[in-house]
Amino acid sequence: MQALRSIFVCSFLFPFLRISTPTTPDTITPNRYIRDGESLVSAGGSFELGFFSPGKSNGRYLGIWYTVDTEAVVWVANRETPLGDTSGVLKVTEQGVLVLLNSSNSIVWSSNTSRTAGNPVSQLLDSGNLVVKDGNETNPVNFLWQSFDYLCDTFLPEMKLGWDLVTGLERYVSSWRSKDDPAARGEFSLRIDHRGFPQADVDG
Repeated sequence: MQALRSIFVCSFLFPFLRISTPTTPDTITPNRYIRDGESLVSAGGSFELGFFSPGKSNGRYLGIWYTVDTEAVVWVANRETPLGDTSGVLKVTEQGVLVLLNSSNSIVWSSNTSRTAGNPVSQLLDSGNLVVKDGNETNPVNFLWQSFDYLCDTFLPEMKLGWDLVTGLERYVSSWRSKDDPAARGEFSLRIDHRGFPQADVDG
């Protein structure tokens, strides 16, 4: 049975298949991208972003995990749409959108933003947050996109649960479907019920 995870709760550790991962800096730009077999490591060395196959799955996913425990994946981009081979490429466009491409250069997954940047970069922060921003911007309010707005099954420090009443975005945690499938159709989810007095609800 899949369970929701946080830094306060022990998580299941699953065997993951990865290809050797020469690392690049913590940032990609429209002129620098990563392929399956390469990775980004946050500046402080806490987190790594790259491609992996969970359990017995042959699908390839783009995820973030602890560098000290590479089997503890904390975020997955393409939860519902695995790649069928090791041809995956992660790029950031000139408009400031992250795109995950397959062997035919079709978009498998992408971030979203209503704004553009003059100098778009995507950076893996030492909090485990993957962000898209303009140049050296450090204020989260001004980020074009961040993975902390799209939680998976793990709740990390600096993450938020609940609704953004301005944008209508709901941030919630949902378990993997199984140890071989990180799809968000797991048995449990943790979300904030904003009707009446806000309260945390576990659905399952």
